[in-house]
Amino acid sequence: MSEVKTSVLELTWQEKAKAYVELLKHRLSSFVALSGAFGYYLAVKEVDWTKLILITIAGFFITAASNIINQIYEKDSDALMKRTRNRPLPSGRLTVREATIYCLLLTVFSLFLFVHFFNFRSAIVAILSVILYGFVYTPLKRSGPIAVFVGAIPGALPPMIGWVAATNQFGWEPGVLFAIQFFWQFPHFWALAWMIDEDYKQAGIQLLPYKGDKGAKTARAIIGYTLFLVPLGWIPYELGITGIASAIIATIGGLLFLGHAFYLKREISDAAARRLFFVSITYLPILQIVFLLDKA
Repeated sequence: MSEVKTSVLELTWQEKAKAYVELLKHRLSSFVALSGAFGYYLAVKEVDWTKLILITIAGFFITAASNIINQIYEKDSDALMKRTRNRPLPSGRLTVREATIYCLLLTVFSLFLFVHFFNFRSAIVAILSVILYGFVYTPLKRSGPIAVFVGAIPGALPPMIGWVAATNQFGWEPGVLFAIQFFWQFPHFWALAWMIDEDYKQAGIQLLPYKGDKGAKTARAIIGYTLFLVPLGWIPYELGITGIASAIIATIGGLLFLGHAFYLKREISDAAARRLFFVSITYLPILQIVFLLDKA
């Protein structure tokens, strides 16, 4: 693919500030940061609200730094896709140098928060997530669906980071929180990749399995990963993290999610993939809220 050239625009300070805000991908970064706060909240016996706010801020900035690395690497391919061509870098509103400095500042600040207010272990896992997302997952997106598996690892680390920040301990509890978010990402991202497959092809990105198959094979793979969510929703109760009510709701939610995966296999359509994607983006936050309300 030939490199796409973008000119740097002359902007007012307000336009420049808006571009810096857009570079954060604030909606995605906020969602991930709240997953970290979710892990922290579940881990502590009594909530220190100052630390809860600090872990959310640290999680937001470390996630934003990962997103900036992703956007720097994909600047040229983003310029080829309708949904991304107006991002700050491909549109020329920010330079790669400006984005790099911004990324470094956010990374240093977030790591300072992790180390100073929490512990080294949480900082190590946080920087590991940046490395995996920015420097392993992002380049692999052109290599095929292996990128989804690799990307699911940093994508599932936030609840673990929150738990480790609270306890300075690894174990089964943060492990199961990691597992839930890990397996959730496969139906989520493959449903998204199914929906915008044509746009991805324009940029040379292939995230669907089986050589980009939009058919029964991919639907079966989605079903396979979604199956894990049914028993995983029960395990937090068995570990004493949450109560029986959330275990029941999580199991029902997992079965409903699985039902929509089966619906995709039956219909094999973009509409069914869109429906599954919508279910995926509601399933995880609802599950986390239920766990928080039913914290043991």
